[in-house]
Amino acid sequence: MAVLGVDGCRLGWVGVRWDEDATEVVVAPTIAELVAAAGDVAAVAIDIPIGLPTAEPRTAEKLARRQLPGRASTVFNAPARAVLDQPDYHAANSANRAALGLGLSKQTWYLVPKIRDVHEWLTTRPTMPVVEAHPEVCFAAMNGAVLVDGKTTAAGEAHRRRLLADHGLAVEAHARRGVAVDDVLDAAATAWTARRLLLGQAERLPPEPRDQLSPAIWC
Repeated sequence: MAVLGVDGCRLGWVGVRWDEDATEVVVAPTIAELVAAAGDVAAVAIDIPIGLPTAEPRTAEKLARRQLPGRASTVFNAPARAVLDQPDYHAANSANRAALGLGLSKQTWYLVPKIRDVHEWLTTRPTMPVVEAHPEVCFAAMNGAVLVDGKTTAAGEAHRRRLLADHGLAVEAHARRGVAVDDVLDAAATAWTARRLLLGQAERLPPEPRDQLSPAIWC
């Protein structure tokens, strides 16, 4: 019952394949190559917006922020679907305002190539369930409360490693070219959610409908 958790990194994507008690870190430039390199997996959870809005902001981000008191700023609004077709930030910002009534943050604009990569891969209709996850929401669910220390601090990294180990996810997370330690730990957190999805234990934000087609953040 192997699953794959995925997070973005400088090289493209980093994944943690979790099969029973064994974990493997996989890195690839595109999501399609990453999933192929991971081999047979029963579910995938990705830290990237899936199911982009067209007329109003998603509810998922609002609910995710409520799960993270004091850390709500780690949740970015998903861009409008029209943003994927824009050539530059100025055009994308205008398209987002026209569709959703909100400006587009620079942080979100920098994620657009990865959002587009996942969007295009999903059109190939992968056979396994694929859901969106947010690592900070995943860690808060593991911990039973929001993690106060940031993921790049020594205390924050130690806490996240301990939580993962306590949930059976002992992962080899070390810095390598183009992949930061926190990228690997975040991918591991989403792998935890992918396993919970298979077991019918994952929480969905918003709670309904319980499917993988409507926009939602899972943990």
